[in-house]
Amino acid sequence: MLFESSRVRLRKMTEEDTELYHRWRNDIEVMQSTNPSLDVYSIEATKEFVDTVILNSPHSKSYIIMDKDNEIPIGIVSLINMDYKNRNAECIIDIGEKEYWGQGYGSEGLKLLIDFAFYEMNLHRVSLKVFSFNDRAIRLYNRIGFQEEGKSRQSLFRNGDWHDIHMGLLQKEYFETQIKTT
Repeated sequence: MLFESSRVRLRKMTEEDTELYHRWRNDIEVMQSTNPSLDVYSIEATKEFVDTVILNSPHSKSYIIMDKDNEIPIGIVSLINMDYKNRNAECIIDIGEKEYWGQGYGSEGLKLLIDFAFYEMNLHRVSLKVFSFNDRAIRLYNRIGFQEEGKSRQSLFRNGDWHDIHMGLLQKEYFETQIKTT
């Protein structure tokens, strides 16, 4: 199935997910490696963000990552800043439930999103932003086929140092890696 792997299922994010997303969005430990601002958001700010950016924007698609065994939502994957003319999008992933970290659930969820982006949406390129200190994420993105495209030099100040890196994946490259792994 398109939105299922052996352990996870993606489902479209809904308004009912706002409070859960709000909890993840305000968990500094969760957002430490993905959110540049590390801010604390009010529930009203999260509701507005979910309504305008996640649910009602023609330039984004967001899915809740579900643990198939117990139907627990564990994270979110999104395609944002979709440019249909040039067939580009940026992807984001957050595993909000920390007990699922480091077990491959994020990898499965992201792979489902990338399959959707390239096989169904026929995108040409998917990019992402990853902070240079996030070694685990960089290894995951490299395994999927993402390549470093350049650096936004010293654009993120975190833990006393400057960081950033930008990665991208072309449809052709992704299809080639899929042939090699099957």
